[in-house]
Amino acid sequence: MKLIDMNLKSFIDEIDSKSPAPGGGSVAALTSVMGVSLARMVGHLTIGKKKYLALSPEIQMEFLDVQNELMTIKDELVKLVDRDTDAFNMIVKAYQMPKETEEQIKLRNEKIQLGLNEAILVPIKVASLSISALHQLSFLVKYGNKQTLSDLGVAIISLATGAEGACMNVLINLPSLEDKIAAKQHKEHAINMVVKADELKNKIVKGVYLIINKE
Repeated sequence: MKLIDMNLKSFIDEIDSKSPAPGGGSVAALTSVMGVSLARMVGHLTIGKKKYLALSPEIQMEFLDVQNELMTIKDELVKLVDRDTDAFNMIVKAYQMPKETEEQIKLRNEKIQLGLNEAILVPIKVASLSISALHQLSFLVKYGNKQTLSDLGVAIISLATGAEGACMNVLINLPSLEDKIAAKQHKEHAINMVVKADELKNKIVKGVYLIINKE
């Protein structure tokens, strides 16, 4: 059964177990899914309201575009919740392969590296999508339903947390990657995304607090 198809309690209990998967990678992806879903909730609670209808047609159209973009990101992140655990399981399975002959050792190592690459590329995608979603949220802070600002704040924090958590999962796998050039590139990319997610979070959350404190 896919993680994403579990009920909430079953998913939580699966995390709270002796099994190392699902672990931080899948939780990071889910955290971002929850964040982007909250952001879309703000959109649902804005569209059609009196203040929304008072906006210019151009702003209303942009609002719909933001909702659609967030839906696309949500759909991608949902897939990555399971893909992260699948990648971990690939590595575990590879390590369990026989290593009695040179051919077996070579095949085993190739499978380990394939699993590692997946375990690196999946969280990179999670972080990238989370940051893409964060870029949309300044617009929602400005034009979204002001009664949902706290929800939007949680969405922002969740997406930033998901991005940073995903990057941690990239970094922890890099030492085992044999392609050191790729490892160096992934490390730089991950660190840059952590910085970017934090910058966006601080900037957008500041805007949320400014509006909340004026209300």
